[in-house]
Amino acid sequence: MQAKSIKGKSTKDIQLALEQSMSNSFIPTLAFIFISIKQDRNAICNMLHKNNIDIIGATSSTEFIDGYQDKGSIVILLLDLKREYYSIVFEAVDKKTITESATKLAKTALQKFKNPSFVLLSTSLTTNGTMMDGETLIRCIENLVGNHVNLFGGMAGDDMTFTGTYVFTHNQSTNFGMVSLVLNEDKVQMQGMAISGWKPIGVFKTITKSKDNKVYTIDNKPALDMYLRYLGSVIQEADDQMIFFENLGNQYPFQIERKDREPKMCNPIGFDKEEKALLLESNVEQGARFRFSTPPDFDIIETVINNASQLKTSTKAEADALLVFSCAGRLAALGPLAQQENEGLQKLWNAPMAGFYSYGEYGKGIDGKHEYHSTTCSWVALKEKQI
Repeated sequence: MQAKSIKGKSTKDIQLALEQSMSNSFIPTLAFIFISIKQDRNAICNMLHKNNIDIIGATSSTEFIDGYQDKGSIVILLLDLKREYYSIVFEAVDKKTITESATKLAKTALQKFKNPSFVLLSTSLTTNGTMMDGETLIRCIENLVGNHVNLFGGMAGDDMTFTGTYVFTHNQSTNFGMVSLVLNEDKVQMQGMAISGWKPIGVFKTITKSKDNKVYTIDNKPALDMYLRYLGSVIQEADDQMIFFENLGNQYPFQIERKDREPKMCNPIGFDKEEKALLLESNVEQGARFRFSTPPDFDIIETVINNASQLKTSTKAEADALLVFSCAGRLAALGPLAQQENEGLQKLWNAPMAGFYSYGEYGKGIDGKHEYHSTTCSWVALKEKQI
């Protein structure tokens, strides 16, 4: 399998890049598209479809390929993979439940291949504010296919406007649903890992009062006061009680304890000043224990690259193509280091790469268990097997 990554700031840019990529007898069959909501998705999809290229895509929050990163742009990973080796499965939730939609996607995958693997893209936030339940999504697939399944991917973004995210194929699009490249793993090898790199600090604390994603007290003290005491920060006066934390929550995520699993990374995304409550990016159970995270530094990047290197060495795997799904919070917290992380993964696997900063990540952790992640870098290397 051959792969090429292209980029552009307009439809015209992509047209020229596509023509150049196909000028040397390269005939792609498949395209991953990661695209800003400011760009014309339909025009890009129509262009690729006219060239007989299948499409799987998501809107994003800053896009990148090897040697390039920018916001408001378009990046595409082109593959010449044999069509009998893959299938694209699209499921809009609409009036169904997430469980019903995810189960249908998994059943379709099993009908296509005896041993399917998944590159999964889902929406995160609908135009009316409904959040995708990433935990339910991956559990439904895992329960049906088996916990041995390989599954990696990310949640779509929207340039941090929080107005609605989209996943799409050439003729289907939804702001509440999922699309997956289902691979025949007997023909295409998949190696990957989802890892945050953030290290815990201090003793465990307990969420003593919460409802859904709103935490009222930690160790029986106002949650907002506890968090700010840890940060040593003061929130300025504001008219709105609900205020987006911007960089604070992204830099200091909670690491919530889970039995026999890696901790769940969970960002505070805002607060209610009147109730002195924290708003987290996902629901959290009352009674859950957690630890704070150390401040972001270069050790985070080294942890991700070193673990990827160890996996590559132990499996003796190679790559034809690389996909990276990195949390938008990593970009906010790590700044230029986030791009260094992506470039480090690309250099390690020495393969064309494309990815985007996402609103949630899917993939196997260090312990080999699938999780719905936050503040995490999830990457997957693809290699066509030599039969």
